[in-house]
Amino acid sequence: MRYGALISEVLAVGILMGAAADGPKDIKEVMAAHKGKDSLIEKIKAGKGTDDDSKKLLALYQALAKFKPPMGDDKSWADKTAALISATQDLVDKKDGALAKLKTASDCKGCHSVHKPK
Repeated sequence: MRYGALISEVLAVGILMGAAADGPKDIKEVMAAHKGKDSLIEKIKAGKGTDDDSKKLLALYQALAKFKPPMGDDKSWADKTAALISATQDLVDKKDGALAKLKTASDCKGCHSVHKPK
């Protein structure tokens, strides 16, 4: 009986570790949520996103903040990713004005002009 409990605990830890490893491996994986008119961000900005879509976007932005910017300074990167996280968290929390805040924070050119390599 004890072995069954031990095996269950080991499997649970393995599953949790695997879930953490499922996050994006690089910035390109996060940016995939921004590509095309059918992308996750466009779906959300059009008001057609689900609660799960908002949570997924929040997780992507939280991961994005942990990456080093390909160019530009770290403070700018931290400020821009913090704005994305804050706006998306507001959306998850269903706060008034959250969608407008997200639209402003997710301005591609604002970030790409400073941090995307040419």
